[in-house]
Amino acid sequence: MANERLAPSILSANFAKLGEEVDNILAAGADIVHFDVMDNHYVPNLTVGPLVCEALTKHGITAPIDVHLMVSPVDRIVGDFAQAGASIITFHPEASAHIDRTLQVIHSEGCKAGLVFNPATPLSHLDYVMDKIDMILIMSVNPGFGGQSFIPAALDKLRQARQRIDDSGFDIRLEIDGGVKVDNIAEIRDAGADTFVAGSGLFGHANESDPHRYDTIIQQFRDALK
Repeated sequence: MANERLAPSILSANFAKLGEEVDNILAAGADIVHFDVMDNHYVPNLTVGPLVCEALTKHGITAPIDVHLMVSPVDRIVGDFAQAGASIITFHPEASAHIDRTLQVIHSEGCKAGLVFNPATPLSHLDYVMDKIDMILIMSVNPGFGGQSFIPAALDKLRQARQRIDDSGFDIRLEIDGGVKVDNIAEIRDAGADTFVAGSGLFGHANESDPHRYDTIIQQFRDALK
């Protein structure tokens, strides 16, 4: 798969040094900043909002910011994240009363849009909106917490999503999130993914005093994808 992208999830970063953490992992070769937004309503956890996204933008982050909304309702907060610097906004179909409308709202704010599929959410939500999405995100864990193990059934779901993308002829990225590690990323790529979210697999490394500590792990991910 050409043009593979690594998207570190800041959920596993050191929030006391967030700007520095993101600077360092992008300098090591990561491509996208993945931003997990949880509302303690749609998922049983509470994380960050538009102010943190805006802070990263003002800090000088120029890499694409991929905002994964695990919130309900969705539409109200889309504009806040767009203004805060989001490049891509994805949401769960169960969290939107009108999927087509939410996709239109995201695009109207100048962002790319995508749908997120939990392990038990059917891909049939894609049936009437393939022409309106820029990304499909397959969850290989149940959303809400970092550090979970990869659910193997996600591989077959990736294959089905990849077939839908190929059949559609549209330029849609296929992202995977949850339990992505050096030892399974090649298998995940072979199932069709081209964008890889990793939290603890990238940020979860010791020796925080060394700004180059991410170089080795990023290279390991790249080598595994060769």
